[in-house]
Amino acid sequence: MTKENDIEQRLLTKLQDLKYTYRPDIRDREALEQNFREKFEALNRINLTDAEFARLLEGIISTDTFACAETLRHPNTFEREDGTPLH
Repeated sequence: MTKENDIEQRLLTKLQDLKYTYRPDIRDREALEQNFREKFEALNRINLTDAEFARLLEGIISTDTFACAETLRHPNTFEREDGTPLH
């Protein structure tokens, strides 16, 4: 094992010890966004269109990690394509 790989494996083990779930299926941005979409739709009991989901991502993705976290933690309003609000 390389030193970098050893560090990565120890980090993964530590996170799993802290009850985080390792998701080997999430290997790229597309898989990460798909997982987020599934969780967001299930949590809010809705189905977003592709355009709505793209607007949602556009509204929350920023280089400021703290601002993104704040946006996700607080109630927000989102306008659906048909004009109805989503809270």
